[in-house]
Amino acid sequence: MPSFTTYDGTELAFDTFGDGSPVVCLPGGPMQDCGYLGDLGGLSAHRRLIMPDPRGTGGSAIPADPASYRCDRLVDDVEALREHLGLDRMDLLAHSAGTNLALLYAQRHPERVARLALITPSVHAVGIEIAPEVRRATALLRRDEPWFPDAFAALEAIVSGNGDAAAFRAIAPFWYGRWDEAARAHRDAEDAHKNHEAAARYADGAFTPDATRAALARLASPVLVLAGEVDLNSPPPAMAGIAALFPHAELVVRPGAGHFPWLDDAERFVATTAGFFARPAGRLPTDGVRPAV
Repeated sequence: MPSFTTYDGTELAFDTFGDGSPVVCLPGGPMQDCGYLGDLGGLSAHRRLIMPDPRGTGGSAIPADPASYRCDRLVDDVEALREHLGLDRMDLLAHSAGTNLALLYAQRHPERVARLALITPSVHAVGIEIAPEVRRATALLRRDEPWFPDAFAALEAIVSGNGDAAAFRAIAPFWYGRWDEAARAHRDAEDAHKNHEAAARYADGAFTPDATRAALARLASPVLVLAGEVDLNSPPPAMAGIAALFPHAELVVRPGAGHFPWLDDAERFVATTAGFFARPAGRLPTDGVRPAV
């Protein structure tokens, strides 16, 4: 894997897929390496995907200062990658917890963001609350699945504050549009690719939601918020709230998709994201939030 040296001397690795204009892709986890993203369902056929491993994960070195795992401090790693790539402005795609980092980057360096795609984003950086009733309603869309009774019982324990590690494992099917062999393998690989110490430090004092929301309200770049209809982690009502924070955003909700929409429907995921990145920067079909299927 190619690598670069960031602001504090830590050597950070990144993978690349495809050719053409680059899109920098930030993984979630938090603090999980980029391997689980694959090539985002074939998006690499349209753009060159630049996929960094966050510090302390994958091929990237463990930093001398563990406090540098905080999300707000990771912004400097993204900026160092942009400089290494020689980009004046960059297209940025982020998934799940990685969207917190993308939003903080856009807050601090708005002039460097050409287009911003947020895939099943986290809500922590902008302080949006997801009510238990919203998660239950999203879960109930899967009531006909054979695994539903056990998974829903585990969800009830979690939302009531009584969930343990076993309960969180039991709700794994809710994260995928299809709980099949491929989804099980994807889930089973997760722990080996995540730095749990780094994840524990990721949000520690890193977020100032009011300031972030105010900055995003001034962001001139086009924004795509892509949600999965059955995504328990990032349900569509909360995703609509994120899209509404931006002056030039569109919300796309993919029917039947979960938290990893490129696994559930690669063709439609690629069509949506490649189409978004193909538009001239600064132009959307319409301003404001546009629901789509």
